[in-house]
Amino acid sequence: MNMLESGLYELASLFLGPVLILILLCVLYAFTSLGSFAVEWQQRRTQKKPSALHQRHATQGGTSDDLELWIMRRLEWLRIVSRTAPMLGLIATMIPMGPALLALGRGDAAGVGENLVTAFSAVILALIAASITFFILTVRRRWLLQELRDLEAQGALSIQEA
Repeated sequence: MNMLESGLYELASLFLGPVLILILLCVLYAFTSLGSFAVEWQQRRTQKKPSALHQRHATQGGTSDDLELWIMRRLEWLRIVSRTAPMLGLIATMIPMGPALLALGRGDAAGVGENLVTAFSAVILALIAASITFFILTVRRRWLLQELRDLEAQGALSIQEA
């Protein structure tokens, strides 16, 4: 049984590096998205240019369903990051907990601290990324659905043949 347990631990440990890289990518994506969101918010406030949905409709036309699909595609990565980043943070917290508990059992406070720094730093960054992307997702969804509703009310959308 001991071999099985150590094998599972070794297998789980292999995922720490990739998970930490994914968390860093989530953080970078979140802050990049925050920057583009701030630009879009400023443009909406000053109404300097038409929104992406209006531009899409003006260039490609389509039905309400086509635009809803485009909205879903546009928001897809925000949704994925906002939902997976906390899970990645949990994984990055749990993997170092095993060595931290072993170090605690040996009375090695430094070993406990080293492992917990990684664990808690990863989960904090993952939660920050998830919070930012969830906020952007929520506001952008409202903006786009309101624009879609406005286009529908204007009768600007073509009617799909049954």
